[in-house]
Amino acid sequence: MLDCAIIGGGPAGLTAGLYATRGGLQNVTMFELGMPGGQITQSSEIENYPGFFEHDKTGMDFMNSWQEQCFHFGLKHEMKKVERVTKVDNHFVITIEGGEQVEALTVITCTGSTPKRANFNGESEFFGKGVSTCATCDGFFYKNKPVTVLGGGDTALEEAFYLSNICSDVYVVHRRDEFRAAPPTLERIKRKENIHLITDSVIEEAYGGMMGLDGVKIKNTKTDEITDMANSGLFVFVGHNVNNSVLQDENGEFICAMNDWGQVIVDLTMKTDVAGLFACGDMRIQAPKQVISAAGDGAVAALQVISYIQELS
Repeated sequence: MLDCAIIGGGPAGLTAGLYATRGGLQNVTMFELGMPGGQITQSSEIENYPGFFEHDKTGMDFMNSWQEQCFHFGLKHEMKKVERVTKVDNHFVITIEGGEQVEALTVITCTGSTPKRANFNGESEFFGKGVSTCATCDGFFYKNKPVTVLGGGDTALEEAFYLSNICSDVYVVHRRDEFRAAPPTLERIKRKENIHLITDSVIEEAYGGMMGLDGVKIKNTKTDEITDMANSGLFVFVGHNVNNSVLQDENGEFICAMNDWGQVIVDLTMKTDVAGLFACGDMRIQAPKQVISAAGDGAVAALQVISYIQELS
């Protein structure tokens, strides 16, 4: 039986594995179908992780050293897809695709979330080369430059406000004539002189060349008029899909408490309401969706796992 099964191989999962193995646990396995690293491996440049400031290094370069360090201390990696986690008596049963089952005393889930795509022309082509889903990560690249934000909810407007303190102008494109964000958030946005609201509109196309995004074409859904907005940054905030299927039983019911958006409800120690089950990283409530935060979550969860197992002894 495993001491700890870690489901997910991003920054949270790798850090959890590092802290669990260095903390004395002997049987710790991380289940990640592909190579570990998470979404940050798609980034072409990283500037906001303390101690890592090498402009010629990509997100993949950044995460390669994490893998080497974590595996050095005994973390095992199984390239297998986990179907579900089940609590049985005082332990867990992890069901692998194909029917294989593995038992574990504790489970840390950190399967993350996936930004929803808006599906406009050029979105995939320029993702990571001008099209972004993280203002905190990429906003500084557009200091004193105009950018476009797509979305009409709280996240979109909060990120637009963040960008307005960095960029010269922020153009917020929303397909409806009214915003879904909370009234205080919207009022704060309207008071910011360099934020411009473009309603009843969608992104028709993102275009550019070998060096990245050059601009976006914005279509008014009522008049079909196309506006060509020349800028090199487009931030898309149309929601996230939480990768939470491993926490559903055979009937599709979640085995632990979730909020209305499918995020796992945890306390400050990453504990769920199921003893021995922890969740961290982008799949938990109020996740900042930053590498450094996910890593911190993983460390906290692993330390709690060690304490939990010690109490079982």
